[in-house]
Amino acid sequence: MTTGQDIKVTIITVCYNSELTIKRTIKSVLNQTYKNIEYIIVDGKSQDNTLHIVKKYEPLFGGRMKIISEPDSGIYDAMNKGIRRATGKLIGIINSDDFYENDAVEKIVKHYTNENYLILYGMVRVIEDEKESAIHFFSHDFLRKRMIAHPACFITKAIYSEIQLYDTKYVSAADFDFMLKLYGNNLVKFRPVYEVIANHRPDGISNTVKGNIDALKVRKNHGLIPLSSYWMSVISIRAKNLIICLLWGRNDKKKNY
Repeated sequence: MTTGQDIKVTIITVCYNSELTIKRTIKSVLNQTYKNIEYIIVDGKSQDNTLHIVKKYEPLFGGRMKIISEPDSGIYDAMNKGIRRATGKLIGIINSDDFYENDAVEKIVKHYTNENYLILYGMVRVIEDEKESAIHFFSHDFLRKRMIAHPACFITKAIYSEIQLYDTKYVSAADFDFMLKLYGNNLVKFRPVYEVIANHRPDGISNTVKGNIDALKVRKNHGLIPLSSYWMSVISIRAKNLIICLLWGRNDKKKNY
């Protein structure tokens, strides 16, 4: 196990119109007990006060924060931009409506033993109405059934540099596609960390109609479900959303991330 603070860790936050939540995300990085951290924020040219909030915190990082603000083609395009600029040996991605435990990075680094192709992942606390509603941990041995908690993942830079980035053809499930590809790669190791690493609010794009259909697309493309099941599920999801729109006059579109 690694001790001290000799391993540089990069944390990436991608955001767009995230003024209501990003402050807590930033503070959770700033307050980490492990200090050898580079923080990269990739903003998709927000139209609200997101960038103003980010820049207010920039001096508190003492030169350890990098800010990118430009249009992107989606959340995974933004993640890939941050990854390409990362200089840490380990990379964690925490979205702008999630936040870390204060000792998250310290917990992760303690389980890192200098492998080139390693995915460390822990538990995630689900937050609803500012209260803990659940704690989730899904083993990588069951990746073909369900995704491990991406906000609680830290991945070596070498995996991103030498094996693959996120496939931007997926709108909200490229992390699932990414993990399934790596699970089938004999060079890559998965290592569980049985501690809460991140806090997650379940109202992001992955829980929308578009997000659910994207996850089905990943399953279909990896041969986990047949084409007939894919289309039946898509029709069912769209029908349920149409009923919700007709009865309550709303849909689940979400533009920020």
